[in-house]
Amino acid sequence: MNLRAVRAIVRKDLSVVLQSKAVLLPIIIVPAVMLLVLPILASFAPQFVNIPGASDLGELLERMPETFTQRFAGLSEEQTIVTLMLVYLFAPMYLIVPLMVASVIAADAFAGEKERRTLEALLFTPTSDRELLLGKLLSGFVPALAVAWGGFLVYTVVANAAAWPVMGRIFFPTGMWWVLALWVAPAVAALALGATVLVSARVNTFQEAYQIGGVVVLPIVVLLLGQATGVLVFSVALVALLGAVFWAAAAGLLVLGARGFRRGELLARR
Repeated sequence: MNLRAVRAIVRKDLSVVLQSKAVLLPIIIVPAVMLLVLPILASFAPQFVNIPGASDLGELLERMPETFTQRFAGLSEEQTIVTLMLVYLFAPMYLIVPLMVASVIAADAFAGEKERRTLEALLFTPTSDRELLLGKLLSGFVPALAVAWGGFLVYTVVANAAAWPVMGRIFFPTGMWWVLALWVAPAVAALALGATVLVSARVNTFQEAYQIGGVVVLPIVVLLLGQATGVLVFSVALVALLGAVFWAAAAGLLVLGARGFRRGELLARR
């Protein structure tokens, strides 16, 4: 394994990302909205408790199992609302960040190079198929982790600061969120990479690869709906199990992609 060649591929792809607005803008805007804007807005939620339709959160809590509602024992109504939103309801939305970052960069990894007509020169470099694929995967995985973990830090600071007038203490992150950030977020990024690179190598445009590879967001949508309807209740055990499932699915897709990756076929498709 020529690690120098792998690092060169990673550096080249990341330099392209920094120069491409189509790739860079989603990586900036989506995390900013989900990890900065939403927690600030959630901190104002208690002020709207008495307006029409604001009772939905109370009805949601009533549908939750007793073991879950006990977690809010000793909290005021305002503190319960803030905790419910920032700790539980926004948890699945956090996973969209590493998934989106990995998907965007992976879609550009092959399909984007086809559009720019730079893929041929890369395929003729003295690197093996394994080195080329590993470089492309790391080009998406490393930034996805950086944004996910950096976003987790930002979300922690913003959530505690914005909710301080209501909570009066540092209440975030919880144990569940540590598992979510350190175990599940990398698994989601790997899953997105496996799916999107597999697709990206077989289509000719960045948009095609990104749209088709975006199917991997469906499990996150299911988790989001499950939390919002009370069907699922995130806990340390459940989040750890979800991470194991995502890692297993990612491993399957990555193995499948590695077995089917041949630079000669990429040239033929081009």
